Amino acid sequence: MIPRSYLYVPGNDQSKLDKALSRGADALIIDLEDAVPVSGKETAREAVACWLGEQRPREERNVEIWVRVNPGDLGHEDIRAVVGPAVTGVMVAKAASAEELEVMDTVLTEAESATGVTTGTIGVVPLLESAAAVLQAERIAAAPRVVRLQVGEEDLAADTGIAPGADQRELAAIRSRVVLVSAAAGLMSPVAPVSTDFRDLEAFRASTTALARQGFVGRACIHPAQIDVANDVFTPDERTVAASRELVASYEDAVSQGKGVLIGADGKMIDEAVVRRARRVLALAR
Repeated sequence: MIPRSYLYVPGNDQSKLDKALSRGADALIIDLEDAVPVSGKETAREAVACWLGEQRPREERNVEIWVRVNPGDLGHEDIRAVVGPAVTGVMVAKAASAEELEVMDTVLTEAESATGVTTGTIGVVPLLESAAAVLQAERIAAAPRVVRLQVGEEDLAADTGIAPGADQRELAAIRSRVVLVSAAAGLMSPVAPVSTDFRDLEAFRASTTALARQGFVGRACIHPAQIDVANDVFTPDERTVAASRELVASYEDAVSQGKGVLIGADGKMIDEAVVRRARRVLALAR
């Protein structure tokens, strides 16, 4: 199933780590980057590694666990410490080029081998947090292990001088670019960016709904209060799920009879593109 919510959890806060899996998010992002000061990187890394060692293997859980690692050599140290059976993948902070992800692929392969994890199973989500990263998005999307993209809009705004208004339309072109790049590369739809205002849940719902319409699937959350909203927005209703399930079944039956398209009960044509949308609905169903 596709995660509907990703909760950021500071890697240097043991109490939040201990509660993280019970918060209701479909995925966690254990943060070793922005949440942790430079002086506390090593201590946080050790604490996260210990916590991960206490978790069940990823195949035995309904909640994905991602670790946001630092860029560069510091991130390589993070990977060597945290990779193990409990980890779904790593989110690479301030990813700027395909070349650095190729190096990271080598580090991940070594870490998988050292911990008995099947080679190539740890996924990568690059965070595009600069103008350079957005302009390199196609090459980054094609790098080894990349399964999704995510935009770090706070850092991006600081890098570019963009000052988003209430409707955030200033970011619309960048968001659309990342959605298009993801689709062209055959990746999962990108994760919707965070909202730093966790108190205004009505605004969070409105922006999450708008991002869903724009092609994002799932949203990063900085506070547990945002989780239920993200889960609700990205959960299709029962009628939509039933209709999608029927559509997929009808199409697969038609294909088995040598047909490429069929006409639905409403008189509209059903082809592979329509079925892909229906399958996405089913992947989000709970």
